[in-house]
Amino acid sequence: MTDWLSPDEWRAVALSLRVSFWATLASLPLGLLVAYALARWQFRGKHLLNGLVHLPLILPPVVTGYLLLMTFGRRGGIGQYLDQWFGIVLAFRWTGAALAAAVMAFPLMVRAMRLAIEAVDPKLEQAAATLGASRPWVFATVTLPLILPGVIAGAILAFAKAMGEFGATITFVSNIPGQTQTLPSAIYAFLQVPGGEANAARLVWIAIVIAMAALLLSEWVARAVARRISGQ
Repeated sequence: MTDWLSPDEWRAVALSLRVSFWATLASLPLGLLVAYALARWQFRGKHLLNGLVHLPLILPPVVTGYLLLMTFGRRGGIGQYLDQWFGIVLAFRWTGAALAAAVMAFPLMVRAMRLAIEAVDPKLEQAAATLGASRPWVFATVTLPLILPGVIAGAILAFAKAMGEFGATITFVSNIPGQTQTLPSAIYAFLQVPGGEANAARLVWIAIVIAMAALLLSEWVARAVARRISGQ
């Protein structure tokens, strides 16, 4: 099995899994907060926030990558201070790939969790509040258990999206073998050289297997959400 892929190809697969894992894990708390705010709260700028959340789905990925580079690059508005004050560099690092993947996957995560929250009857939360429970306690003991399958589904969709992210990633962190070369970037690199089609095909099959597994798992979790909410 280890002879099936070269060391560089295995590193690309491993880096994609690493990037996708941290992109999903790091964005999960913020995604849950934004999803809850969009589903339950009324505030000025709600439609603007909703638009900003879904903007990465509309913009060309290269544009998103360029904006990340201008913001979090070493000379960017935020990146220069991260470098000077904390020694954190995101551009042309695997951590930058995780940030790009998180940004591109964020809309799918938020949408899945928002739908789960909106499916919960607000009267259940109100009943707990009338018994003296605080808002955080109501969320932790009533809302979260009911939406947990939706949270898991959103995380799985985000992970799958992060695995396939290419345009924003290659623009922000380039395509450096062993450092920032993810699975899609490796496929692209093989297709640029004569005779690289066979190597690209092997990686394509790996990408298909991972994506299908994530989608099937997401579908199973979505069905669990429906059964749980309907009380079956």
